[in-house]
Amino acid sequence: MPTAALFPILLVFFAGGMIALQAPTNAILARAGGSPVLAALISFAVGTIALLAAWIASGNRPSPSTFSGLPPYAWIGGIYGAVYVAVAAFAAPRIGLAALITIGIAGQIVMALFLDHVGALGLAREPINLGRIAGAFLVVAGVILVRRS
Repeated sequence: MPTAALFPILLVFFAGGMIALQAPTNAILARAGGSPVLAALISFAVGTIALLAAWIASGNRPSPSTFSGLPPYAWIGGIYGAVYVAVAAFAAPRIGLAALITIGIAGQIVMALFLDHVGALGLAREPINLGRIAGAFLVVAGVILVRRS
């Protein structure tokens, strides 16, 4: 593996750990507030403040015109995260964190295989092949093992 790839891999590994922390943290908020949607709202508000501070500190100031030619679907990425965060706050105490994470990863892999296969959203086309299907099958098998154990 090239050394240049190590840093992003470590960042993704760290971020994955943060996702595991997010679900039970938001479940606590959901219990207290009586709503996984409220928990997700609080989570996103805190996240928005953190991202705003990081963006301000970065010094990056694009002109508004850089966004003018974007397709409409470029603006809705936050909805996907909001759905996941609210569902995770609801599901984590009911099915357990390991099941939540593994089922979520299985869903991500299935969607990723499809998006890669069709080259959606500006991705390079990566056709589905036997190796990719086998890898996805192993992840789903892992979901089943984690869920039934």
